[in-house]
Amino acid sequence: MPVAYIPRTRELYADYNNPYRWVTNDSAPWTPLRKPIAECKVALISSGGIMYRDQPRFHREDASYRRIPKDATRADLNIWHFGYPTRDAQQDPNCVFPWERLKELEREKVIGALSDPCFSFMGGIYSARKVRDELAPQIADDLKRAHVDAFYLVPA
Repeated sequence: MPVAYIPRTRELYADYNNPYRWVTNDSAPWTPLRKPIAECKVALISSGGIMYRDQPRFHREDASYRRIPKDATRADLNIWHFGYPTRDAQQDPNCVFPWERLKELEREKVIGALSDPCFSFMGGIYSARKVRDELAPQIADDLKRAHVDAFYLVPA
């Protein structure tokens, strides 16, 4: 089911004095891969609000993230996100958190390895400042410590 992001975001921010201001990025840092993707450790990052077992739910203005073991099963996962209808994702988390598909690519040697853990946060609701100053640096530090070569970001 497609989500109409602009009307949904306007609806979520209707009670605020100022309308929602969309982020404008003038440039994107781009780093070319230094080796073939088949030799890379790839991390999965999703803004779909995925949680593992008894991890706490996300909440409004939440700039935290969850570490999801790559060997998690569908029964281990739950989803909580108020920015999109989660019914389809509850039935098949791969639509917002394609860890099973990436494990297939790992087995088929299309990618070198799927990093463990995978990451999830609840995107699209809180401020761009919190993403830039809090969330992104924390995830980047985790990725560096794990010696990840590339990441696959799945926006929900």
